[in-house]
Amino acid sequence: MITRYFDSINFAWPWMLWLLLLLPLLVLWYWKKQADRRAAMVVSSTSVLEKTRSGWKRKFYHLPFILRLLTLACIILALARPQTRFDEEQVSGEGVDIILCIDVSGSMLAQDFSPNRLEAAKQVAAEFVDSRKTDRVGVVIFSGESFTICPITTDKAVLKSQIYGIQSGLLEDGTAIGSGLATSSDRLRTSKAKSKVVILLTDGENNGGQIPPVTAKEIAKRLGIRVYTIGVGTDGYAPIPVQADDGSVQMQREKVNIDEKLLTQIANETGGRYFRAQDNESLERIYEEIDQLEKSTIEVSAMRRYTEKFLPLALAAIVFLFLEWLLRLTILRKFP
Repeated sequence: MITRYFDSINFAWPWMLWLLLLLPLLVLWYWKKQADRRAAMVVSSTSVLEKTRSGWKRKFYHLPFILRLLTLACIILALARPQTRFDEEQVSGEGVDIILCIDVSGSMLAQDFSPNRLEAAKQVAAEFVDSRKTDRVGVVIFSGESFTICPITTDKAVLKSQIYGIQSGLLEDGTAIGSGLATSSDRLRTSKAKSKVVILLTDGENNGGQIPPVTAKEIAKRLGIRVYTIGVGTDGYAPIPVQADDGSVQMQREKVNIDEKLLTQIANETGGRYFRAQDNESLERIYEEIDQLEKSTIEVSAMRRYTEKFLPLALAAIVFLFLEWLLRLTILRKFP
């Protein structure tokens, strides 16, 4: 109980605690005084009376001094003004509305990233969500078609839960970049945020969907949406798990084909930037750079309150002092 009391305590006047050094000095003084008293009793004619003193009183003989030390310790601690501190932080400001548009096609299972492209993309996306304190973020996935798995929200727990739940194979296979961008833009269509952003991540070339990427790009431009595009994949070939006819999964090396020209065009014409990620580390750096480019206007106001906690110590000092007085008047009372 005492340990828990001091866990969250700060002292307003900590220099008063130096007075606690008086306690060992008083113990030394008391010990010396008792030693002198015992030496005097050896030659005293009243030493016989001391020997006849009842044994149970001897057990309580030093208790008043101990109680007085405890009283003094509590008074010193109370004078140091023990306090608990409560820090409250209020965050307000103008955020950014962001859609994370993530490719979930079969090629995103390629293992040139650890453990694969999709899992690496999910991890950095979740970390990015944590870094956007006042922003609303939504998630769109696409392969041969597109789907919104989470509309824009400030609920970080829900966002990360949806991100970690993304799996390849949820949609028709393919790479419909135009459909993914169009769905993301539609999610930001009614946004009143000063800055609207889509982060589009893919590892391939557009080969599906009903909306051409160029058309989706024009929609984003018209809505004032800035698009950052990320091409994911190493140069050359990458190992991709492929299901064989017998149901087993075999690794197959396939060429990495990213339409960098298209992704660069989409980014440049909407005011964004194109990035190429070839490993986990470069993907993390890209999201960190986008985080720096899209800064929110945040105002943080801090309030600190203190609560005085000297009362328990003061009451303890009174209790110890009362017990000492009670002992001296009863059990350890001296008769003339």
